[in-house]
Amino acid sequence: MKKILLVEDDKFLSTLLSNRLRTEGFEVVNAYDGGVALETLAKDKFDLVLLDIILPVKSGFEVLETIKDNPLYGEPKIIIASNLGQEGDLEKGKNLGAVDYIVKGETTIDEILLKIKTFLS
Repeated sequence: MKKILLVEDDKFLSTLLSNRLRTEGFEVVNAYDGGVALETLAKDKFDLVLLDIILPVKSGFEVLETIKDNPLYGEPKIIIASNLGQEGDLEKGKNLGAVDYIVKGETTIDEILLKIKTFLS
C-alpha cells in the first residue's frame, strides 16, 4: 500500500482529501503544519507528500528546502497543492524538487487523485 503524507492546515480540506485517498486504497498520515511534517518525515518513509505552501510553523517552501538535500527524509515524490498560483511560486516549487504544482482553487479532488496515481504508478 502506498503511503502519503498530507500536509494541509485546512482541517476540512485535509479530512476531505484523506477520506478520498483512503477510499482509493492509500495509507494517509496527516500533518497540519510544516514542523510536524518534518518530524513525521524523519520518523517514517512516504511514497508521496501532498504539501500546502501557506502553513503554520514552517512554510511548504521551508519544508521543501529542508527535505531537498537531506537523506534523513527519504526521497518521497512531492506535489505542492496551494492557493498560490503565481508563476514565481510554481517555479520555486519545481526548483526545490516538487514533481508537480497544483493550484487548489483550479483543481478538483478527482484531478488531484489522478495526479497522485500517475506519480505513484
